Amino acid sequence: MNQPATVIKMNKSYTILISLIVALGGFLLGFDSAVISGAVRGITIYFEMTEWMLGFSVGCVVFGAMAGNLLAGPVADRFGRKNTLIVVAALFTISATWSALATGYTEFIIARIIGGVGIGGAILIAPVYIAEIAPPKLRGSLVSFNQLNIVIGISVAYFSNYFLVNVGEESWRWMLGVEAIPALIYFISLWTVPKSPRWLIQKLNKVELARKILQKIGGEEYAEVTIQEIQRGIDKKEEKGKLRDILDSKYTTIMIIALGIAFFQQITGINAIFYYAPTIFEQAGGSTDSSFLQAIVVGLTNLVFTLVAIWLIDRLGRKPLLLIGTTCMTIALLMATFAFNNATYDFNEETIAKVGDDEIRAALAGLDGQSFDGQAVLFSAVQQELNEEQFLNFRRNEITNFIQINASLVLIAILLYVASFAISLGPVMWTLISEIFPSKIKGIAISVVGFFNSLVSFSVTQVFPWELSNLGPTVTFALYALLSFIAILFVYRFVIETKGRTLEEVEELLIRK
Repeated sequence: MNQPATVIKMNKSYTILISLIVALGGFLLGFDSAVISGAVRGITIYFEMTEWMLGFSVGCVVFGAMAGNLLAGPVADRFGRKNTLIVVAALFTISATWSALATGYTEFIIARIIGGVGIGGAILIAPVYIAEIAPPKLRGSLVSFNQLNIVIGISVAYFSNYFLVNVGEESWRWMLGVEAIPALIYFISLWTVPKSPRWLIQKLNKVELARKILQKIGGEEYAEVTIQEIQRGIDKKEEKGKLRDILDSKYTTIMIIALGIAFFQQITGINAIFYYAPTIFEQAGGSTDSSFLQAIVVGLTNLVFTLVAIWLIDRLGRKPLLLIGTTCMTIALLMATFAFNNATYDFNEETIAKVGDDEIRAALAGLDGQSFDGQAVLFSAVQQELNEEQFLNFRRNEITNFIQINASLVLIAILLYVASFAISLGPVMWTLISEIFPSKIKGIAISVVGFFNSLVSFSVTQVFPWELSNLGPTVTFALYALLSFIAILFVYRFVIETKGRTLEEVEELLIRK
């Protein structure tokens, strides 16, 4: 598809406006993902959670996301991308309001899962919609708006948490409830965007309506060329794609790329960092207030480097960004591993006095003057001084009083990791997913890949609190570093470059391979 650059440029502002509105779903996704980090301590106390209950309350949103992933593709194919996103906005509004008002653990979990369904729909359908209305030369940047809004949402959540943390004993309710405001704005704004021209032609055969939308996007010549491309694609298509079709050998390369990138985007630990950022910094010896401030810095780093990715993705290309990003992620995770591995835990009058529980403080007095080189040795000694309940309290709340660590190195490592993710696996995955699937299987395939991505995400967020308490941060970050290194090898071997190609050209290239 070779549209004159001047035609596309004349109508760029309209396309950008549509993309920004639709990408507000990404903002809600990011906000919902990160806001729980500030509420962790509050909900743990209010609902009297164990480690596994906490992990589930944070990660259960992914169960909803899995349902949203499975439903989003087929629903969007049948009822349209726009209508599906309107429902998504309503789900975010309900979830935020109910989570803030919940008085029981089960009720809280249900409200979180409803928000997860919204996340599952937004993360898949928003980039698909944008990819279908964007000219090829702008597609990578415009689809990345969704990832940009995700990281803006994360940053805003960290700021919101910081300013709300001291509003009262149940400040977590305000943290979770404030999301209802942008959710309602998204719901209203979506009514102003047009339906996807590709969907209008492919599903409803409304060519004239699609033509009017395409003319507003890129002018008459762009509209005619695009309609011809879409109709040629329709002429080549067989019956509607089914789940078994994604197992067809001609789609093997596509599925390997999609499932592989979806796996490595989550298994390398990004949601563990975002969901538990204040907890990680407290593990490095920071106070509650400083850990919330450091979380804000993480969010801002994510935002800045996502902007860098948007600038580079249609210039440098998808694969180079993935290789650069995953390499730097591996280095950053090794830095964090090194920092925690060299940490010590010192017991003296000053550190023991910081313990909030009187009985634990008295029991630990016997360790005065001792120093431990790792968590395993520390836990072995402390466990002999405390009962089971006290030891659990120590691991959760008191261990940070004793750690001596290069906190600056931990902060630098986390910031480098987040920056590297933000220029690579974060935005590039969703851009690739929106580009590589043929129209015949796009709806079902993108749902399967999204479900798989959410399943991996849930596994990471569910296990992370247990890993920190039982394996320690050293082993935890070392495992993520190994997985990040494997991601480099995968990208080098399997991922192809889609920069500058039309969706139809990408389809022909991958199926031919």
